[in-house]
Amino acid sequence: MKQSDSIVIIPTYNEKENIEKIIRAVCALDKVFHILVIDDGSPDGTAQIVKQLMQTELAGRLFIIERSGKQGLGTAYITGFKWALERDYEYIFEMDADFSHDPADLPRLYAACHDEGYDLAIGSRYVSGVNVVNWPIGRVLMSYFASKYVRIVTGFSIHDTTAGFKCYKRRVLQTIELDKIRFKGYGFQIEMKFTAYKIGFRIKEVPVIFVNRREGTSKMSGGIFGEAFFGVMRLRWDGWFRKYPPMPAN
Repeated sequence: MKQSDSIVIIPTYNEKENIEKIIRAVCALDKVFHILVIDDGSPDGTAQIVKQLMQTELAGRLFIIERSGKQGLGTAYITGFKWALERDYEYIFEMDADFSHDPADLPRLYAACHDEGYDLAIGSRYVSGVNVVNWPIGRVLMSYFASKYVRIVTGFSIHDTTAGFKCYKRRVLQTIELDKIRFKGYGFQIEMKFTAYKIGFRIKEVPVIFVNRREGTSKMSGGIFGEAFFGVMRLRWDGWFRKYPPMPAN
């Protein structure tokens, strides 16, 4: 088994077209990453593909947690975070299964935390312009202006507040009170970043190119964006009155 200080968490629901390809792409990198798939009862056999791969040369660096039914993106990641914190991983990543996030960018996020000392590295679509490929213009504008809206309402300076491609240092997830995170959809991504910011962790946006999925079906919906849109007001309120955990000592 190849040891690693890093675990990449990949939530899945009906990703049979992509899951083996994304796993093998991550495992082909020079830097060794372990992978944890959180599957929400995919009826298309996604979990079975992962379990078959776990019996190959990937044994010991590929893991799966199977959940019953679709329980939300946020709860999938929190399940994965808790699993990783029970083990010795120092760097914990979020990544989509559909190649919208390029596995080749994982070492760049890792370097921002491991080499440069940041606590949270965000693969950002908007820190150096608009780096999105093959998205309908309406969706690009919705995502871009959603991030601008978050910045205006909260005073939070991150350009890509809904980004789901991230690297956390272990101490960030140990400090954030994960059971108090409320949002399940893309509001979860905003809430996690905002909470890390309010505690005082150092955050870096690493420019990446986001490519719309070529295979499988998007899980995006208006309700997901609605949660993020209206939840921002609650985060602003929290920012004024909530007592956040103290910054841990180095």
